[in-house]
This record gives sequence, C-alpha cells and structure tokens, in this order.
Amino acid sequence: MKDFRHYNLLKHNTFGIEAHCRRFIEFDTVEELKALCHSLTDTDRPLMVIGGGSNLLLTKDFDGTVLHSAIKGIEKTAETTDHTFVRVGSGEVWDDFVAACVTEGWHGAENLSLIPGEVGASAVQNIGAYGAEAKDIIYKVEAIETATGKEVVIDNAECHYGYRQSMFKTEWKGRYIVTHVTFRLNKAFTPQLDYGNILAQLHAEGIDSPTPLQLRNVIIKIRREKLPDPMVEGNAGSFFMNPVASRAKYDELATLYPGMPHYDIDADHVKIPAGWMIDQCGWKGRTLGRAGVHSKQALVLVNRGGATGNEVVTLCTTICNDVKQKFGIDIYPEVNIL
Repeated sequence: MKDFRHYNLLKHNTFGIEAHCRRFIEFDTVEELKALCHSLTDTDRPLMVIGGGSNLLLTKDFDGTVLHSAIKGIEKTAETTDHTFVRVGSGEVWDDFVAACVTEGWHGAENLSLIPGEVGASAVQNIGAYGAEAKDIIYKVEAIETATGKEVVIDNAECHYGYRQSMFKTEWKGRYIVTHVTFRLNKAFTPQLDYGNILAQLHAEGIDSPTPLQLRNVIIKIRREKLPDPMVEGNAGSFFMNPVASRAKYDELATLYPGMPHYDIDADHVKIPAGWMIDQCGWKGRTLGRAGVHSKQALVLVNRGGATGNEVVTLCTTICNDVKQKFGIDIYPEVNIL
C-alpha cells in the first residue's frame, strides 16, 4: 500500500490540471482496504475515490484523503450455455479488460473499446459508447462499506443504473468503495453496428460481417480520429451528457433544423446529441481563456495548455447558456467537477 502526504494529483487526472490532496492512499488488496477503513479517522476525511481520473475536473486542492484502487486480476469464474462470468479487479484498466474479452471470446464489450479509466469506475459511472453501456454486461459489484469495512455484494438491479448514473453516484455516494466487478459476457457474438458511423467505417474498410477484433479495431479507429490524446491535449473525453427531450420538443426543433440528428428512446422521448447543438452554436474549435472545444468533436473540452479547472468550468457554463438560449434545452456535464 502506498501512502503519501500533500500529494500532487497532476498524474491522476487526464485534464492535466495541477492540484494537491492532503493525503493519497493506494491499496492493492481487499484486506488492505478493509484495514484502511478501520484505521481512518475524522482527520482523514473527507474521502474521495478516484480511478484513472478520466472523468474528473479539479478546480481546487482537495483538503482530504484520495483513495485509489490497485486491485488487479481478470478471472473467469463461471459459465452457462450462453454466458461467461468474469471477475475483474477495480484497478484494472478498462480497455485492457475489453482487449482480454476479445482475445478470450467473451462478447458484449466491443463497443466500449478505448474508453479511458478503470474497471471500478465503470460500475459507478455506467460508462457507455456507440449504443452500449456497462450496465448491459455488469452482473454484480463487490465493494467495501467505508464506515464499517464490511464486504458487500450488490446485484446489477440494486445499482439502479441509468444514463451515466447509478446509486453509487447518488444515495450511496461515499458509502462504498468498489473492489471487483463481475461481468456477464455472451458466448455468441451479436455485434451492435447501428450507432454512429460504425457501419460506414466498416463498409469503407470492405467489411460486411465483422469479427469481434475487427469491430473493436473500428471502434478504436473512430475514437482516435474524433478524440484528442490526453497526453497531447488534456481532456476528459465527452464532457457533456446527451440530453433527453420530449418528442414534442424534438418535433418543434426538427421543423427549425431539418435533419437534426436524434436517437429514439421510446414513444415519448428522444435523445439529442449535445455535440451537434454545441457545434450549431459555433463552439467547435473555439477557445475561451486557456480552455477550448476540440476541433473534431464538440462534446470534448480541452486544456489548451496551463488551463485551470475554473477556466474549464467557465467555458462549460458559457456553452450551456448558449445551448439553452438557442434550443431551449439544458445540457449538463458528464464529468465530475471538484
């Protein structure tokens, strides 16, 4: 276990923002975490659990203790006629897990390729991309209750997963620390190809019926072309959630903006791409202070160099106000702002 005081979090957030915490602890096992929970005192609080820092915007120093899981392991634990169950340590890099799934013939995670972050955060955030979400393959979550050090096992249904939401982010916030996630993967490969430009990219490469590896490679290619490398330009991936509007509201906007992209949720609700609205407001590629909007994907806010978290927040607020004024729709950050 690693234990540091007055620790610089620069390497633990992909926005590349310098901020310090009073204490930083990285645990390697469940036993270490249990002992840690029993040893923490009021002077160590507040607590904040982070993964890879790919969904985090720091606007100030954190006057408390940051906890980070280094629990590793990818293990097949059971199988049925149709499914394989795989238990993964919360400190595993998410895309390493997806790569292992493709190699081993465990299907269902391909569309989630190259999403940054760690496995523990996937169960908290319900990460998603290209028509798939973590909740679709999560079977159960193992965690430690911070107040007692007690081990708990939580079924998928108990997590109340929604769009980038879970009980871990609401009622259970700060109550549990995830140690392992068990995924239920399919033995049969049924690719999801209808979201975004997956089909167009496959056709461009002359692929009609992709293998799991071909689908993963296409997803990776699309993401790399659209999203900046955090090592070059600090960012947290998609900064905003796509809003869900009533169909009446969408129909109203569609008459003003023919061809407005959308994804049907149900008979009464439609998801409208936030990136498209931000682009329509003229923000793609623009800069405000030392923060800006990526030139290829308007959902992504970037650190142009030396930006503070507050500069990114100012840009976010300005964009939200412009979208509200133009479309009458509220958009909200997907990124956790501290």
